[in-house]
Amino acid sequence: MEQADHKPIGPSSDASSRTGWPPIEFEDCGWESAIDIPRRWQSTFSGPYRAAVVSEIGQLEPVLPAATSALADEATAELVRFDAEMGSEIAPFAAILLRAESAASSRIENLTASAQAVALAELGDTSRRNATEIVANTTAMTAAIALADRLDAAAILAMHSALMEEHDPEIAGRWRSAQVWIGSSNYGPHTAAFVPPHHERVVAAIDDLVQFMQRDDLPVLAQAAIAHAQFETIHPFPDGNGRTGRAIVHCLLRGKRLTHQVTIPISAGLLTDTDSYFDALNAYRDGDPQPIVERFAEASFDSIVNGRELGAELSAIRAAWSEAVGSRRQAIVWRALDVVFRHPVLNNALVMSVLGVSAMGAEAAISELVEIGALKEITGGRRNRKYASLPVLAALDAFAERAGRRSH
Repeated sequence: MEQADHKPIGPSSDASSRTGWPPIEFEDCGWESAIDIPRRWQSTFSGPYRAAVVSEIGQLEPVLPAATSALADEATAELVRFDAEMGSEIAPFAAILLRAESAASSRIENLTASAQAVALAELGDTSRRNATEIVANTTAMTAAIALADRLDAAAILAMHSALMEEHDPEIAGRWRSAQVWIGSSNYGPHTAAFVPPHHERVVAAIDDLVQFMQRDDLPVLAQAAIAHAQFETIHPFPDGNGRTGRAIVHCLLRGKRLTHQVTIPISAGLLTDTDSYFDALNAYRDGDPQPIVERFAEASFDSIVNGRELGAELSAIRAAWSEAVGSRRQAIVWRALDVVFRHPVLNNALVMSVLGVSAMGAEAAISELVEIGALKEITGGRRNRKYASLPVLAALDAFAERAGRRSH
């Protein structure tokens, strides 16, 4: 249990004197542990602790160095170009990129799974928790895009609900009602690396953040990067803050019409150097937004390079399959090819549902796709068969491997 005395006791550093952006301040909060503390630790984890107090940014104007603004502008132009390019590629590429972004964002939180495990989870397999959490993140990303035209506090809660309702329904879509902290012990926040604001400050801080995000007078990529950093500083949920915060970035990019057709896997770019990403979040708390804007710009470039390589691989796969299908095959097979890219692990029921065909029609399409090498049966039984597209899964795993490679 804890109570805040709501008396900020000064900024965390003098970084804002160089940037003009406010650093976090701190306040003393009272603490009573809800769990028993061993005697040797009682003096460490008793008494007041220091929690962050975020400054209001709703009407602030970020002042960035010219080089940083130019980098963000260049990255913005590349994002727009990539969105246009990929939107005209193979029909289901938007779904593929959404899955790639969800997996990369989850990987930043050390949630990893193969593309096949994730695809099996999408089909209802609950045996791998990481995979099911990545699927939940895809649902949250989908919600973020759907809510792009009304980004407000309710939309943020809806994203978090989509992310957490399967695994932690008690906290899903609810602001936290207790103190959280990053690092240190479960006994208390006293030695934590960072202690976000007291929970009584969360609603007001989110309202101010929403005001900042709804503005139309700011460069969009810089606005998204700063909004993300402010959200992570507020840390409004007991869990799922990082993934929700990165979903908010895509909500902003779509809502501000920077992207129109695809979800650009910026998290895959962040993965190339997570240390600098976390360092940039720390610098933001010290009153310096420059590093987080630069990190998102660099991540945009990295993700676009990786995304183009993925697009080229999948286009080559599609071209080879199209040639193998030929003109004499059933028309349903052509439609089923798109299903394979959206659902690289599938079964008869899924094909029936997506294409609106009979069981016999779905079975015939799957058989022909197996014949040309687009699918392979992976269950080995005669009933409840599942089929995997090994080339598509390999391309997705290669994308993830490239994203996990440090570039610095």
